[in-house]
Amino acid sequence: MLTIGELASYAGVTVRAVRYYHAKGLLPEPERDHSGYRRYDAGAVVELIKIRTLAGAGVPLARVRELLQAGEADFAAAVTDIDERLRAEIQERQHHRDQLARLAAGDHLALPREVVAYLDHLRALGVDERIVQAERDGWIPLAARSPERVPEWMTRKRAQIADPLFIGFYRTLSQALDHTADDPRLTGLADDLAAYLTRLADERGEHYVDDADLEPPLVALMDTLAYDTVPPARRLIELLRERGWTGWTKLKRVRGR
Repeated sequence: MLTIGELASYAGVTVRAVRYYHAKGLLPEPERDHSGYRRYDAGAVVELIKIRTLAGAGVPLARVRELLQAGEADFAAAVTDIDERLRAEIQERQHHRDQLARLAAGDHLALPREVVAYLDHLRALGVDERIVQAERDGWIPLAARSPERVPEWMTRKRAQIADPLFIGFYRTLSQALDHTADDPRLTGLADDLAAYLTRLADERGEHYVDDADLEPPLVALMDTLAYDTVPPARRLIELLRERGWTGWTKLKRVRGR
């Protein structure tokens, strides 16, 4: 026969927990012996382990009491149901952990891995972080709207950033971002940018500069994101239009020039 302390030790709970389960009517209290102590048999250990396990699994105490009174078949079926619920909770928690990991990973939260790699490559090439951020903001609606086209667009982007001429365009654009919208130096940089675009179109074909094939509302959204991220961009577009080019997300020649 076991004392309450021994019972608690065998079942892996505290003496206080045993008394609590007594008070809730989950574990019957044995009669006291001639010395005035309560003594427990092996069956009490089994019952207490059942209570501890079910309660630890989140089963309400009222349900625990019901299960303890059930027959073997009903008890086994209930335990199976509880196990399935726990499996579902574990999967849900793992999903939450994955989401937290993506949050910690920054761009990985909203963008495919290949786009994140492309943005990191831009940084490695020395492209201004403001331009990288503007590109990232543009990729988020693109990837959400047309995920099946991301590989196609990525093929084009990888070819472009392997082209020293295109990287030169990025670097000239970076210089423009250091000026306010009313800075007169933007005029000279607009000349340089227009010259880059014209040379790219002449040497590689206009499709090289303008082959995004995006719906107009999406283009407008991405342009707005870029203007918010890069304030001088709107003024640059005005200056570029005077030099034969227009657009930000979707660059194209101004016909008739």
